[in-house]
Amino acid sequence: MTIRGENSTAVFFGGVVPASEAEVHMAERIGAMLAEAGFSLVHGGYNGLMEAAARGAAAKGGEITAVTLTGKRQEWGDFNPHVTEAIHLPTLGNRLDHYFAQADVVVGMGGGVGTLHELTAALYYAGNIRPVPVLLAGPTALNLLSYLKQEEWLFETPTRPLGFLTEIVTTTDFADALTRLLTEPSGGPA
Repeated sequence: MTIRGENSTAVFFGGVVPASEAEVHMAERIGAMLAEAGFSLVHGGYNGLMEAAARGAAAKGGEITAVTLTGKRQEWGDFNPHVTEAIHLPTLGNRLDHYFAQADVVVGMGGGVGTLHELTAALYYAGNIRPVPVLLAGPTALNLLSYLKQEEWLFETPTRPLGFLTEIVTTTDFADALTRLLTEPSGGPA
């Protein structure tokens, strides 16, 4: 199945405190490319890499949905200014379920323990529930992936292939991966 882009949803996981300006730039370009391809962007709604991806998507006319927990606004603050819709859910489990039920593709970058939770949930979901493409982008996420593979927290087996996973080093890699998702009959990584 080829992902069409139009009316498709990209879930973006990235931290509030980015590791570097290069990752901020990468997140913004990724958001822009997703919106240009017709994807709506779903993320936590806050600042850092989430805001950078939303800024890029908004610059290309994209829709940006924040998915957060009910009652956390005072503690977590306001959404970034690019959010066009907000969904408040009662539990972390509901939040993750919502992300993955909507996802046509998941993009993961660096972040804190919250992003770590989201990324590992995405890897489990894509490897065991539904093979949604997961694109891990930038040095922080790729270092995490390397560690997970090295320590055998994540490994391929005949019954649990890792074909859903694509490593993204540069924005050119992301553009190439997005093109494959939109044009290959499998809708997955090459």
